[in-house]
Amino acid sequence: MRSASVGQQCVDCIGQGARGTRQARTVFGGRPAGGAVVTWTLVAINVAVFLLTWVRPSIVTNLEMLGYASYGGGLHGVAAGEWYRLITSAFVTPGAGLSGLGFIDILFNMWALIFVGPALEGFLGRMRFLAVYLLSALGGAVMYYYLVPAYHAAAGASGAIYGLFGAWFVVSRRLRLDTRPIAILIAINLAFSFYFRDAIAWQDHVGGLLTGALLTAAYAYAPGRYRAALQMLATIAVVAVLAFAVAIRTGQLTAAG
Repeated sequence: MRSASVGQQCVDCIGQGARGTRQARTVFGGRPAGGAVVTWTLVAINVAVFLLTWVRPSIVTNLEMLGYASYGGGLHGVAAGEWYRLITSAFVTPGAGLSGLGFIDILFNMWALIFVGPALEGFLGRMRFLAVYLLSALGGAVMYYYLVPAYHAAAGASGAIYGLFGAWFVVSRRLRLDTRPIAILIAINLAFSFYFRDAIAWQDHVGGLLTGALLTAAYAYAPGRYRAALQMLATIAVVAVLAFAVAIRTGQLTAAG
């Protein structure tokens, strides 16, 4: 027997009561996050890699997004089998150093991640938030892979950040919050991207934005009864579509020589 507020209870009764207790969930079905652990971990990884590439700039060349190119006596890029570039490119910054566009790029991206990340992580839960971040980065890289000449390289977390912007817009709509601030922020940044399109990979931004918004919509509007299963299926579907798109583009590039 164990002491309880209602008197004495047997151990088996306590165990049965615990098994019948429903686990707390966020508004979109994730487990409540005690602090923005994923957000700050992503910030730490991005900053650490930025500092590392400042010391060894060659890391950027090895990890940046590249479709298909020949250099150093061999073929390189996603079409050459270096598929990891689709994700690693989101963690390296072009022009590493404390001057120039590289510093401005990571400064804005980390500010944006800190600005929207903790709240989104709280609403979605850690795993869903991480899925949105990584798949937005992947979606941005895939659109860049399709729309930019294969020998052009790009790097930066902007695709993932734009995906979080899209996610925040969807979450705000779902919760009936004011969407004007995030809509204005998205519009300003897209205008900036298109205006400086010769220096900024707008394809990555748009791809990340669309991927983040669509995946979050699946998370936010999934019916409660089958929510977890539908959210899992939506995540798998996004991964499958992006992987299929990469396979098609890879075939096109390798067939062309």
